[in-house]
Amino acid sequence: MKLAVDAMGGDNAPESIVKGCKAALNTFNDLELILIGKEAEITKYIEPSERVRLIHTEEVIEADDSPVRAVRRKKAASMVLAVQQVKAGLADAAVSAGNTGALMTAGLLSVGRMKGIERPALSPMLPTLDGAGFLLLDVGANMDAKPSHLFQYALMGSVYMQKVLNVAKPRIGLLNVGTEAGKGTELTKEVYTLLENSSLEFVGNVEARDLLNGVADVVVCDGFSGNLVLKSIEGTALALFSVLKKELTSSFINKLAAGILKPAFKQVKLQMDYSEYGGAGLFGLNAPVIKAHGSSDERAFFNAIRQARTMHEEQVVITIQQEIAKNTEAKEQE
Repeated sequence: MKLAVDAMGGDNAPESIVKGCKAALNTFNDLELILIGKEAEITKYIEPSERVRLIHTEEVIEADDSPVRAVRRKKAASMVLAVQQVKAGLADAAVSAGNTGALMTAGLLSVGRMKGIERPALSPMLPTLDGAGFLLLDVGANMDAKPSHLFQYALMGSVYMQKVLNVAKPRIGLLNVGTEAGKGTELTKEVYTLLENSSLEFVGNVEARDLLNGVADVVVCDGFSGNLVLKSIEGTALALFSVLKKELTSSFINKLAAGILKPAFKQVKLQMDYSEYGGAGLFGLNAPVIKAHGSSDERAFFNAIRQARTMHEEQVVITIQQEIAKNTEAKEQE
């Protein structure tokens, strides 16, 4: 597999990005990388080889750049060139930890939206208490959604969980303010009916407070609500670990207890760590494009690469296209 990497995207680029790439090369023997960015900075951590090709560019899309304007004006930016490698057939997938809106724009303009998908979704895996995790669609690609958008999110999410995480019948939940069928906005009420009458394993409305308990394998919502959920989970986890650290170092006795419990705390942190779940897939594009977390360290970026590789190996995009085509054909026959 050939993977294009934006080596300059993210808070810790290029060091963490390149180190994550090196870990991936050591793990996956079939992986070849195209690293795009400032060559002098990249070569501090890795040298070109049979499996590593460098494309030098000085242009970088910054986190505070306007997405559409940046993609159109910075045509030689590392992120843009990474996605264009996929468009040109020189790479099977692309990964970036850079500006989310710019990556979505670049993906749409270069890779293109798959036929039958009205709006792509930004879709991360989030942790659950049982360690299985759940897929949340959408977390910010589209703030204003239609019922058909959320139904397509459910189809794409179901395929992803089947192919990548081997869940035979992914449970689909609709994020809402209550579990009753009549709850919510006009949007959620219409989506509820669509999902209820589909062949998907729809488990009904789910509340935000139950998400970490693993109430569903795939949770669909509009991008505004999804982004709030994502940021709330991230913020709560960071705050919780901060409080624990403060309390466990507040006295000599607490420090002794912390030393004894250190392995258990490490396991908890590992289970709730976003870096273990890879990045957020831009579902609905014609090739795998993965948005790694902006603050990705080496481990997080490695897992984003692993996610892109799995999506390619399991032909997730092709399977989604087939499922969308089946759904479109069934609607035409009604």
